[in-house]
Amino acid sequence: MPIADLVALAFFIVSWIVFAWVTGGARIVSRTSLTQAMSERRRQWIENSLKRDLKMIDTQILAGLQNGTAFFASTSIFAIGGCFALLGAAEQADAVFRDLPYVAAGGRSAFELKVCGLTAIFGYSFFKFGWSYRLFNYCTILFGSLPMQDEAKRYPLAAREAAERVIRMNVLAAGNFNAGLRAIFLSIGYLGWFAGPYVFILMTSFIFLVLIRRQFFSEARQAVLAEVRHEKDEFRV
Repeated sequence: MPIADLVALAFFIVSWIVFAWVTGGARIVSRTSLTQAMSERRRQWIENSLKRDLKMIDTQILAGLQNGTAFFASTSIFAIGGCFALLGAAEQADAVFRDLPYVAAGGRSAFELKVCGLTAIFGYSFFKFGWSYRLFNYCTILFGSLPMQDEAKRYPLAAREAAERVIRMNVLAAGNFNAGLRAIFLSIGYLGWFAGPYVFILMTSFIFLVLIRRQFFSEARQAVLAEVRHEKDEFRV
């Protein structure tokens, strides 16, 4: 494999690791990521559920989280199937890439290697989504063990411990879901490798910047943190 391809692949892997680290629990930047802010919101949601006996809305939220995870798990399976189909037509696909202008075709073996890498990405995302679905299922079971409002008032420590178990399971499930979704997004950048290493680096950089913007500079993040700041101001009054 040419040096340029190895450099592009290394850049892709490092970008993936750095983004996962920065948006997770790492505090190398002072700004709070959208993922970190929503983890706090998950905590507040579960804690507030202890104050009400009617928990239908909570179970609907959990069902929605599971359904969304199942959708992406199914999508990953279809993508893996598409990659295997592409391997079966590697010769024809490589011939198409050779005819395209400004595309650095590396031969059939290189094409098959790239498709195998793409398959591995979708396989990783499927395992993450599958495990996330299972964790959300566990979270639903743990949520069902939460005490009612009167019981939570009589035994606040036990209620707090039960809520903490649900919170931790929910955050873990969300973390695995985000990891799978991150793989899906970065697979778009990986597609640039079929056009050459420089396109690979360019597309990976573009996807990386888009994801960084969503996590640290998006309107969604501002909406969540603005509400948090508003609540803190109310407490001061």
